[in-house]
Amino acid sequence: MVKRAATVSAFAAILVLSGCVQDIKASRVKSALMDGGLSESLAGCMAQRMAGKLTIHQLKELQRLNAAPRRTIAEFVAALRKNGDADAIEVTLSSAALCKTGWISEKK
Repeated sequence: MVKRAATVSAFAAILVLSGCVQDIKASRVKSALMDGGLSESLAGCMAQRMAGKLTIHQLKELQRLNAAPRRTIAEFVAALRKNGDADAIEVTLSSAALCKTGWISEKK
């Protein structure tokens, strides 16, 4: 019985920590998008989706690309394509489109 309670407690802790990691990822993505010139509401909306769909490595690559001088959307997409990560391109562009059209919105 004690072993089962310990297992349930460990599982609950993992769930709580995974939620915290997701929130931290979304917060960092939002900040990076805002640094790149997006509005707070658009960045927040995109960040939630991107943090859930992209790996930490993919998010770091996007952050690295964002560290370059200001770019237009077309220039940013071209840089993503050079990077060769089709998933990152799809998630970034679809997140922007879904948020801009109002199909999804920032979770509060």
